[in-house]
Amino acid sequence: MRYFFESKVEKKDAGYTIQIPFNVWEVCHQREVIKGDIVLDNNIIQCELHPKEKGNYEIVITDEAAVKVELGVPHKILLHINGSLIRMDQNSPYSFENPIRKIDSMNVIIQPEDGLCGQACVAMLAGVTIAEVISVMDCREWQATMGRVISALNYYGIDHTDIIVYTEGRPAVLPKCCIMMEKMGRFCHYLVHYDGKFYDSNLGVLEEYDMSKLLGYLEIKC
Repeated sequence: MRYFFESKVEKKDAGYTIQIPFNVWEVCHQREVIKGDIVLDNNIIQCELHPKEKGNYEIVITDEAAVKVELGVPHKILLHINGSLIRMDQNSPYSFENPIRKIDSMNVIIQPEDGLCGQACVAMLAGVTIAEVISVMDCREWQATMGRVISALNYYGIDHTDIIVYTEGRPAVLPKCCIMMEKMGRFCHYLVHYDGKFYDSNLGVLEEYDMSKLLGYLEIKC
């Protein structure tokens, strides 16, 4: 997967560092030091992700000659992490060529209890029940990280881009269909945008949304 965001490049003793604006453990099953690469100012640069605490990481670039941008100001960063997803699609009867359904409409599903918004989003997109999605994802309340949600989409053959776009409250034009991430304390709340409406497993169908609350989104191809 790839992750698109804005962040500053800073100079430290270990090299150049870039703060990551999301919890890496929520999108990646890897731990400790993680290998990756970034696109910065149209250059591909090898890097490492170093843990700070509880899933918070920073990008470290030791090749000082590779960084040729102004320090201390925001830059657009495209981060790539190899093999970052938990696989749950090995025995799936579906594929991107043979998805569980063609997404040409959306019905809201209200979660029966808090902490199931990620499963509810997958259920809405796949047209199945939350109970089935819980079984496929093998996770219950407050356990549906974005990494698990993406793996469940793969299981159902629901095609998506391979880039999570982090807007962090900045104005954004959403694609026709996407899963939206809204920051709620140390958790994320997930909802679906489809054709100009917002499908929230807590609030139902919304005609408007405050984009300042949006952390980021994953585009669903339809």
